[in-house]
Amino acid sequence: MSRLDHDSNVRPWIQAAERAGVTVRWIDFDTTTAELDLESYERALSSRTRLVAVTAASNVLGTVPPLRRIADLAHAAGALLYVDGVHYAAHRLVDVAALGADLFVCSPYKFLGPHCGVLAAAPELLETIRPDKLTPSSDAVPERFEFGTLPYEMLAGATAAVDFLAGIVPGTDGTRRERLALSLAAVHEHETALRRRAEAGLRELGDVVTLYSAAVDRTPTLLMSFAGREARAAQVFLAERDVLAPAGSFYAYEPFVALKLDAALRVGLAPYNTADEIDRLLDGLNRWTAQTRRG
Repeated sequence: MSRLDHDSNVRPWIQAAERAGVTVRWIDFDTTTAELDLESYERALSSRTRLVAVTAASNVLGTVPPLRRIADLAHAAGALLYVDGVHYAAHRLVDVAALGADLFVCSPYKFLGPHCGVLAAAPELLETIRPDKLTPSSDAVPERFEFGTLPYEMLAGATAAVDFLAGIVPGTDGTRRERLALSLAAVHEHETALRRRAEAGLRELGDVVTLYSAAVDRTPTLLMSFAGREARAAQVFLAERDVLAPAGSFYAYEPFVALKLDAALRVGLAPYNTADEIDRLLDGLNRWTAQTRRG
Protein backbone atom coordinates (compact mmCIF):
# COMPACT_ATOMS: atom_id res chain seq x y z
CA MET A 1 0.00 0.00 0.00
CA SER A 2 1.12 3.56 -0.60
CA ARG A 3 1.88 6.39 1.79
CA LEU A 4 0.03 8.75 -0.56
CA ASP A 5 -3.30 7.29 0.44
CA HIS A 6 -6.28 8.43 2.45
CA ASP A 7 -6.44 6.33 5.60
CA SER A 8 -9.54 4.52 4.33
CA ASN A 9 -7.26 2.71 1.86
CA VAL A 10 -4.63 2.05 4.53
CA ARG A 11 -6.00 1.19 7.96
CA PRO A 12 -8.55 -1.47 6.88
CA TRP A 13 -5.79 -3.34 5.04
CA ILE A 14 -3.45 -3.11 8.03
CA GLN A 15 -6.18 -4.40 10.33
CA ALA A 16 -7.01 -7.24 7.93
CA ALA A 17 -3.32 -8.10 7.61
CA GLU A 18 -2.91 -8.26 11.37
CA ARG A 19 -5.86 -10.65 11.66
CA ALA A 20 -4.59 -12.83 8.81
CA GLY A 21 -0.96 -12.75 9.93
CA VAL A 22 0.35 -11.41 6.62
CA THR A 23 3.00 -8.77 5.92
CA VAL A 24 2.28 -5.24 4.75
CA ARG A 25 4.90 -3.56 2.56
CA TRP A 26 4.90 0.18 1.89
CA ILE A 27 5.21 2.24 -1.29
CA ASP A 28 6.82 5.58 -0.47
CA PHE A 29 6.50 8.93 -2.18
CA ASP A 30 8.99 11.73 -2.73
CA THR A 31 8.09 14.49 -0.27
CA THR A 32 9.74 17.11 -2.50
CA THR A 33 8.00 16.26 -5.78
CA ALA A 34 4.93 14.52 -4.29
CA GLU A 35 5.45 11.76 -6.87
CA LEU A 36 4.96 8.10 -6.02
CA ASP A 37 8.33 6.33 -5.72
CA LEU A 38 8.17 3.58 -8.36
CA GLU A 39 11.52 2.16 -7.23
CA SER A 40 10.08 1.78 -3.74
CA TYR A 41 7.08 0.04 -5.31
CA GLU A 42 9.23 -2.39 -7.27
CA ARG A 43 11.23 -3.21 -4.13
CA ALA A 44 8.01 -3.92 -2.24
CA LEU A 45 6.69 -6.35 -4.86
CA SER A 46 7.52 -10.04 -4.78
CA SER A 47 6.06 -13.35 -5.88
CA ARG A 48 4.33 -13.45 -2.49
CA THR A 49 2.42 -10.20 -3.08
CA ARG A 50 -1.30 -10.84 -3.32
CA LEU A 51 -2.79 -7.34 -3.41
CA VAL A 52 -1.58 -3.81 -4.13
CA ALA A 53 -3.68 -0.95 -2.71
CA VAL A 54 -3.06 2.52 -4.09
CA THR A 55 -4.85 5.78 -4.72
CA ALA A 56 -5.74 6.99 -8.20
CA ALA A 57 -5.29 10.57 -6.96
CA SER A 58 -4.13 11.87 -3.59
CA ASN A 59 -6.90 13.74 -1.79
CA VAL A 60 -4.39 16.19 -0.27
CA LEU A 61 -1.53 16.50 -2.76
CA GLY A 62 -3.48 15.85 -5.95
CA THR A 63 -0.82 13.44 -7.23
CA VAL A 64 -2.08 11.08 -9.94
CA PRO A 65 0.23 8.04 -9.87
CA PRO A 66 1.01 6.12 -13.09
CA LEU A 67 -1.68 3.49 -12.48
CA ARG A 68 -1.19 1.56 -15.71
CA ARG A 69 2.47 0.99 -14.86
CA ILE A 70 1.54 0.08 -11.29
CA ALA A 71 -1.11 -2.35 -12.57
CA ASP A 72 1.23 -4.03 -15.04
CA LEU A 73 3.86 -4.62 -12.35
CA ALA A 74 1.25 -5.92 -9.90
CA HIS A 75 -0.21 -8.33 -12.44
CA ALA A 76 3.24 -9.56 -13.46
CA ALA A 77 3.81 -10.44 -9.80
CA GLY A 78 0.47 -12.28 -9.67
CA ALA A 79 -1.22 -9.64 -7.49
CA LEU A 80 -4.54 -7.83 -7.71
CA LEU A 81 -4.71 -4.02 -7.88
CA TYR A 82 -7.23 -2.28 -5.60
CA VAL A 83 -7.63 1.40 -6.48
CA ASP A 84 -9.15 4.15 -4.33
CA GLY A 85 -10.64 6.42 -6.98
CA VAL A 86 -12.66 8.75 -4.74
CA HIS A 87 -10.63 11.87 -5.49
CA TYR A 88 -9.81 10.81 -9.05
CA ALA A 89 -13.44 10.39 -10.10
CA ALA A 90 -14.13 14.00 -9.14
CA HIS A 91 -11.79 15.26 -11.87
CA ARG A 92 -11.14 12.59 -14.51
CA LEU A 93 -13.10 10.22 -16.72
CA VAL A 94 -12.83 6.77 -15.17
CA ASP A 95 -11.89 3.85 -17.41
CA VAL A 96 -11.33 0.94 -15.03
CA ALA A 97 -9.96 -1.38 -17.72
CA ALA A 98 -7.53 1.21 -19.09
CA LEU A 99 -6.26 1.97 -15.59
CA GLY A 100 -5.67 -1.74 -15.01
CA ALA A 101 -7.60 -1.81 -11.73
CA ASP A 102 -9.04 -5.15 -10.64
CA LEU A 103 -11.16 -3.41 -8.02
CA PHE A 104 -12.01 0.30 -8.23
CA VAL A 105 -13.89 2.18 -5.51
CA CYS A 106 -15.24 5.71 -5.36
CA SER A 107 -18.11 7.77 -3.93
CA PRO A 108 -20.52 10.00 -5.89
CA TYR A 109 -20.28 12.67 -3.19
CA LYS A 110 -17.01 13.76 -4.77
CA PHE A 111 -18.61 14.29 -8.19
CA LEU A 112 -21.63 16.30 -7.05
CA GLY A 113 -23.72 13.28 -5.96
CA PRO A 114 -24.82 11.74 -2.65
CA HIS A 115 -22.72 9.93 -0.06
CA CYS A 116 -22.63 6.26 -0.97
CA GLY A 117 -20.00 3.72 -1.88
CA VAL A 118 -19.24 2.33 -5.34
CA LEU A 119 -17.21 -0.80 -6.10
CA ALA A 120 -16.45 -1.78 -9.69
CA ALA A 121 -14.94 -5.15 -10.52
CA ALA A 122 -15.44 -8.03 -12.92
CA PRO A 123 -18.32 -10.29 -11.83
CA GLU A 124 -16.09 -13.35 -11.99
CA LEU A 125 -13.68 -11.72 -9.50
CA LEU A 126 -16.53 -10.72 -7.18
CA GLU A 127 -17.71 -14.35 -7.25
CA THR A 128 -14.47 -15.32 -5.46
CA ILE A 129 -15.02 -12.88 -2.56
CA ARG A 130 -17.08 -14.07 0.40
CA PRO A 131 -18.01 -11.02 2.48
CA ASP A 132 -19.73 -11.08 5.85
CA LYS A 133 -23.41 -10.89 5.01
CA LEU A 134 -26.92 -11.19 6.35
CA THR A 135 -28.32 -14.72 6.19
CA PRO A 136 -31.50 -13.84 4.25
CA SER A 137 -29.63 -11.66 1.74
CA SER A 138 -29.02 -13.11 -1.70
CA ASP A 139 -25.68 -14.77 -2.28
CA ALA A 140 -25.70 -13.64 -5.93
CA VAL A 141 -23.25 -11.02 -7.21
CA PRO A 142 -23.50 -8.10 -6.60
CA GLU A 143 -26.31 -8.48 -4.04
CA ARG A 144 -24.08 -10.46 -1.65
CA PHE A 145 -22.25 -7.20 -0.86
CA GLU A 146 -25.41 -5.40 0.30
CA PHE A 147 -26.84 -5.38 3.82
CA GLY A 148 -30.50 -5.01 2.98
CA THR A 149 -32.79 -2.87 0.84
CA LEU A 150 -30.80 -0.77 -1.58
CA PRO A 151 -30.65 3.04 -1.02
CA TYR A 152 -32.68 3.81 -4.12
CA GLU A 153 -32.74 7.55 -3.48
CA MET A 154 -28.92 7.58 -3.44
CA LEU A 155 -28.75 5.54 -6.62
CA ALA A 156 -31.12 8.03 -8.29
CA GLY A 157 -28.97 10.89 -7.02
CA ALA A 158 -25.78 9.28 -8.35
CA THR A 159 -27.43 8.83 -11.77
CA ALA A 160 -28.57 12.47 -11.75
CA ALA A 161 -25.03 13.62 -10.91
CA VAL A 162 -23.58 11.71 -13.88
CA ASP A 163 -26.30 13.09 -16.16
CA PHE A 164 -25.50 16.62 -14.98
CA LEU A 165 -21.78 16.19 -15.61
CA ALA A 166 -22.47 14.72 -19.06
CA GLY A 167 -24.44 17.86 -19.94
CA ILE A 168 -21.83 20.46 -18.94
CA VAL A 169 -20.90 20.97 -22.60
CA PRO A 170 -24.27 21.83 -24.20
CA GLY A 171 -25.38 20.77 -27.63
CA THR A 172 -23.23 17.65 -27.89
CA ASP A 173 -24.49 14.37 -29.32
CA GLY A 174 -23.54 10.78 -28.71
CA THR A 175 -23.96 8.34 -25.86
CA ARG A 176 -23.91 9.52 -22.27
CA ARG A 177 -20.39 8.11 -21.96
CA GLU A 178 -19.24 10.10 -25.00
CA ARG A 179 -20.87 13.27 -23.71
CA LEU A 180 -19.34 12.69 -20.28
CA ALA A 181 -15.88 12.37 -21.85
CA LEU A 182 -16.30 15.72 -23.65
CA SER A 183 -17.62 17.42 -20.54
CA LEU A 184 -14.87 16.16 -18.25
CA ALA A 185 -12.23 17.19 -20.78
CA ALA A 186 -13.67 20.70 -20.64
CA VAL A 187 -13.80 20.56 -16.85
CA HIS A 188 -10.15 19.45 -16.76
CA GLU A 189 -9.13 22.40 -18.95
CA HIS A 190 -11.13 24.82 -16.77
CA GLU A 191 -9.82 23.46 -13.47
CA THR A 192 -6.22 23.34 -14.71
CA ALA A 193 -6.37 27.00 -15.74
CA LEU A 194 -7.69 27.93 -12.29
CA ARG A 195 -5.03 25.82 -10.58
CA ARG A 196 -2.26 27.55 -12.55
CA ARG A 197 -3.73 30.94 -11.70
CA ALA A 198 -3.71 30.02 -8.02
CA GLU A 199 -0.17 28.64 -8.18
CA ALA A 200 1.13 31.81 -9.86
CA GLY A 201 -0.44 33.94 -7.14
CA LEU A 202 0.92 31.73 -4.36
CA ARG A 203 4.43 32.05 -5.79
CA GLU A 204 4.12 35.81 -5.44
CA LEU A 205 3.68 35.38 -1.68
CA GLY A 206 7.28 34.20 -1.50
CA ASP A 207 8.71 31.90 1.12
CA VAL A 208 5.91 32.62 3.58
CA VAL A 209 4.00 29.77 1.91
CA THR A 210 5.15 26.21 1.27
CA LEU A 211 3.24 24.42 -1.48
CA TYR A 212 3.42 20.62 -1.33
CA SER A 213 1.41 19.81 -4.46
CA ALA A 214 4.09 19.45 -7.12
CA ALA A 215 3.53 16.25 -9.10
CA VAL A 216 3.62 16.53 -12.89
CA ASP A 217 0.21 14.84 -13.21
CA ARG A 218 -2.17 16.06 -10.53
CA THR A 219 -5.71 17.15 -9.82
CA PRO A 220 -6.51 20.83 -9.06
CA THR A 221 -5.71 20.31 -5.38
CA LEU A 222 -3.28 22.55 -3.51
CA LEU A 223 -1.88 21.74 -0.07
CA MET A 224 0.11 24.44 1.71
CA SER A 225 1.50 25.56 5.03
CA PHE A 226 2.76 28.91 6.26
CA ALA A 227 6.06 29.65 7.98
CA GLY A 228 5.45 30.12 11.70
CA ARG A 229 1.70 30.43 11.21
CA GLU A 230 -1.22 28.13 11.91
CA ALA A 231 -3.09 26.88 8.86
CA ARG A 232 -6.35 26.92 10.82
CA ALA A 233 -5.92 30.66 11.41
CA ALA A 234 -5.75 31.10 7.64
CA GLN A 235 -8.91 29.01 7.28
CA VAL A 236 -10.79 31.26 9.70
CA PHE A 237 -9.50 34.45 8.07
CA LEU A 238 -10.56 33.23 4.63
CA ALA A 239 -13.94 31.96 5.84
CA GLU A 240 -14.72 35.44 7.18
CA ARG A 241 -14.26 36.63 3.60
CA ASP A 242 -16.49 33.91 2.12
CA VAL A 243 -13.63 31.74 0.89
CA LEU A 244 -13.82 28.05 1.82
CA ALA A 245 -10.35 26.57 2.23
CA PRO A 246 -10.31 24.08 5.11
CA ALA A 247 -7.31 23.20 7.26
CA GLY A 248 -6.49 19.83 8.78
CA SER A 249 -5.08 16.48 7.70
CA PHE A 250 -8.18 15.28 5.82
CA TYR A 251 -7.79 11.64 6.94
CA ALA A 252 -4.53 11.49 4.99
CA TYR A 253 -2.55 10.27 7.99
CA GLU A 254 0.39 8.70 6.14
CA PRO A 255 1.08 11.67 3.82
CA PHE A 256 1.04 14.04 6.78
CA VAL A 257 3.45 11.86 8.75
CA ALA A 258 5.79 11.75 5.74
CA LEU A 259 5.56 15.54 5.28
CA LYS A 260 5.96 16.11 9.05
CA LEU A 261 2.79 18.17 9.19
CA ASP A 262 0.05 18.37 11.80
CA ALA A 263 -2.30 20.45 9.69
CA ALA A 264 -2.22 22.29 6.38
CA LEU A 265 -4.53 24.39 4.24
CA ARG A 266 -6.14 22.62 1.30
CA VAL A 267 -7.61 24.36 -1.72
CA GLY A 268 -9.69 22.09 -3.93
CA LEU A 269 -11.17 23.31 -7.20
CA ALA A 270 -14.37 22.13 -8.89
CA PRO A 271 -16.25 22.75 -12.16
CA TYR A 272 -18.25 25.60 -10.63
CA ASN A 273 -15.26 27.62 -9.36
CA THR A 274 -14.33 30.88 -11.11
CA ALA A 275 -11.27 33.04 -11.68
CA ASP A 276 -12.83 35.67 -9.40
CA GLU A 277 -12.90 33.15 -6.56
CA ILE A 278 -9.23 32.37 -7.10
CA ASP A 279 -8.44 36.07 -6.93
CA ARG A 280 -10.42 36.39 -3.68
CA LEU A 281 -8.48 33.44 -2.25
CA LEU A 282 -5.16 35.01 -3.19
CA ASP A 283 -6.19 38.43 -1.93
CA GLY A 284 -7.27 36.89 1.37
CA LEU A 285 -4.00 35.01 1.82
CA ASN A 286 -2.03 38.12 0.91
CA ARG A 287 -3.92 40.16 3.52
CA TRP A 288 -3.58 37.43 6.15
CA THR A 289 0.16 36.93 5.67
CA ALA A 290 0.73 40.70 5.67
CA GLN A 291 -1.29 41.01 8.86
CA THR A 292 0.61 38.24 10.61
CA ARG A 293 3.94 39.74 9.52
CA ARG A 294 2.99 42.99 11.25
CA GLY A 295 1.85 41.03 14.30
